[in-house]
Amino acid sequence: MAPSATGLVTATWRRRYAVRLDEGPTIGCVLRGRSLAVACGDRVRVVLAAGGDGAIEEVLPRGTLLYRSDVHREKLIAANVTQVLGIVAPDPPYDDELVQRWIVAAESNGCAFALIANKSDLPGFARLAPRLDAFRALGYPVVSVSARGDVAPVRSLVAGKRNIFIGQSGMGKSTLINALVPGAQARVGEVSASLQAGRHTTSETTLYELDRIAWIIDSPGMKEFGLAHLPAAAIMHGFVDLRPFAGRCRFRDCRHAAEPGCAVQEAVERGEIKPWRVELLQDLLAASEQRARLR
Repeated sequence: MAPSATGLVTATWRRRYAVRLDEGPTIGCVLRGRSLAVACGDRVRVVLAAGGDGAIEEVLPRGTLLYRSDVHREKLIAANVTQVLGIVAPDPPYDDELVQRWIVAAESNGCAFALIANKSDLPGFARLAPRLDAFRALGYPVVSVSARGDVAPVRSLVAGKRNIFIGQSGMGKSTLINALVPGAQARVGEVSASLQAGRHTTSETTLYELDRIAWIIDSPGMKEFGLAHLPAAAIMHGFVDLRPFAGRCRFRDCRHAAEPGCAVQEAVERGEIKPWRVELLQDLLAASEQRARLR
């Protein structure tokens, strides 16, 4: 019988995975069997091959699993994360709805969420203030930083946590990684060699260990973040500003649309909740219901 070992998945690229063995080097792995689904951050058991590579035969129990989905498909992003860090910047423009979707994903996994506003040195950064304040008002930390300057506030934010950087392309995630992780470029080369990817690509997800406890996953830039896999209760839980009102509705199964006695809609009419927040809630609930009907 071939020897086996356990390790941490430190990068994913197409159907190849880099695994840092608990007692050994980082090796390239494939999946043993098509039924396995593996994400960066997973703890796995691998069967070791004579040539130095391996095959992942088992995914060990996860603490969290972050993924996105639409009605028909889903894509794993990261496992065992404890904090989701959304990265935004004044250029290129970012989407506030996308940020809220990250928040719902984080809340549904019991993860902390914080927003990092990068490129604070750009002239247009000050115009972001009202948008950033809206997320502060929801109770989420917002850290302003220039990845090319002092990143100490971000260093404090990631300390002691298993983090993922998530954002649209061009927000400066990789520049932040280079500032926070000594030797990050060298690690990229090592991982790419393990994956036989030739080079670091935008479709590669890479984990950088900060110490024995903390790490950061750098995820590919994404323009969409579907949450159709989440049940209605998890989606509702992700809207922290709606929670105080949801339990006051006349009907226990209220969908917060046109039902009589809906406390959420009454709060909208009083100006206590922004209408776009409820519109987004309805969009997410509709996608969840459509997926449930088709499964």
